[in-house]
Amino acid sequence: MFKGFYTASSAMIAQQRRTDLLTNNLANANTPGFKADQASLRAFPDMLLQRMNNHSFSKENGDSATPRETLGSINTGVYMQENMPNFLQGDLRETKQPTDFAILDGTLPADEKTGRKGTLFFTVQGEDGKPRYTRDGKFTLDGQGFLTTNQGNYVLDENGAKIQLQSANFQVGNDGMITENNQQVARVGLAYAQDPMALEKEGNGYYHMTNNQALPSALTANGVSFQVHQGFIEGSNVDMSQTMTELLTTYRSFEANQKILQAYDRSMDRAVNEVGRLR
Repeated sequence: MFKGFYTASSAMIAQQRRTDLLTNNLANANTPGFKADQASLRAFPDMLLQRMNNHSFSKENGDSATPRETLGSINTGVYMQENMPNFLQGDLRETKQPTDFAILDGTLPADEKTGRKGTLFFTVQGEDGKPRYTRDGKFTLDGQGFLTTNQGNYVLDENGAKIQLQSANFQVGNDGMITENNQQVARVGLAYAQDPMALEKEGNGYYHMTNNQALPSALTANGVSFQVHQGFIEGSNVDMSQTMTELLTTYRSFEANQKILQAYDRSMDRAVNEVGRLR
């Protein structure tokens, strides 16, 4: 009886966490460069059930043993194992703002071990001075002419240095080279993650490596091609219709497990207050 409580309640917790994940995706459907999260649900390890018979038999050394009959396995619940970002390319939206950049993925080799394709990122400086990575190219110029994100983090060039400009009258080539007054100022720092699952998600659309190491430059990565578009931003890759369908399915699953839990509660109530009543 109590196993039923645990199984239904664990399913409700898992579906509640999946609901939080899906609603967060919906809330960021219009966030530039946002990558939707995907949930992975997994069952707890199965338990083997055996029944001990009433009779026993004697062993050769004189000890007695009780034979056991295997009944089968039983599952004890489910949990959300992890949430993984989906790094598929989002749609490019034209803004005509010179400080808006967007990465258009070209050729991205697949990882030999996982089979997943790599991902490109803009490189920015975190508050701790270490590099952070983002697909949100909605940048701006601060009071000193440095190219920054909307959160105030400096955008870095290919050498890891800050990018300072004299005005917003500059051009960015498809290779990320910034030209101002017919002179090459810097090249936007683009990083390449061969295995995107090695990244950890932070707030404001930032990522960092799990071992806090820096990603290699996309400019020197073998077999990697891309284009940088000025005056564009990359939209989120949230599929609204699919997310709404998954959210409805998750809600129905939560509701079904809630009804199962209520049924167990009524059974326990009868077992305690009616079956066990002394007359």
